[in-house]
Amino acid sequence: MQTSGSNDPSGLLLWLRSLAFWVVFPVSIVIFSILLLFTFPVSLAKRWALLQLWVHFILWWLKVSCKLDHEIQGAEHITSEPGIVFAKHQSTWETVALQQIFPLQVWVAKRELMWVPFFGWGLALMKCIHIKRGTGKAAVKQLVDQGRARLAEGSWIVIFPEGTRIPAGQKGRYRVGGAVLAEQTGYPIVPVAHNAGEYWPRRSFIKRPGTIQVRIGKPISPVGKSAQQILEEASGWIEARMAEITTLK
Repeated sequence: MQTSGSNDPSGLLLWLRSLAFWVVFPVSIVIFSILLLFTFPVSLAKRWALLQLWVHFILWWLKVSCKLDHEIQGAEHITSEPGIVFAKHQSTWETVALQQIFPLQVWVAKRELMWVPFFGWGLALMKCIHIKRGTGKAAVKQLVDQGRARLAEGSWIVIFPEGTRIPAGQKGRYRVGGAVLAEQTGYPIVPVAHNAGEYWPRRSFIKRPGTIQVRIGKPISPVGKSAQQILEEASGWIEARMAEITTLK
């Protein structure tokens, strides 16, 4: 991959493209968050429809401004019934794109995020699962209690089992909470691997052009399995796919 530099025209172009994206991205969050506030009286499905306008716009603007697109394999594994998405977490990209890839969904987020202006308000209106991190078994219970209710309402649940963004080419520690949710509710886990961190690295201003590879696995049934077995099966599939699509060696 090319790196930017003061005497590198391609590096300057990358910087300008990234600047164009960043000028629009935060402003769009504020605008759509304000619009979401006016949807308080309506159903979650209608709020979701409004959110989809923002998601499609951002992914379009990312493609236009930064020449960054994505390719999906395994979309046929997304069923009509809700499930629990276990996704690799490398970037901000997947927090946007998964909302286009999967049907109506809720996210697992730290409770403190609810107080972040605009972004947090939007999370609250989209009925995200809010948990207090660092409380061990209590946090898992919060996830299971709220997750069971959301699944029963027909919403998918998106979980980043590594808990935080992990640099491209690295593996984080997979946490068992989502697997416990699957074990106790009977809903399947759908594993997702992608290499977005190679193009939109965490804490990076620069967005590199290219095509992000997304792999969606077959639903993993929790029936007859312990939470640890479910976690090992899901994480094993994700990391095996990461080895196939990661270009950083």
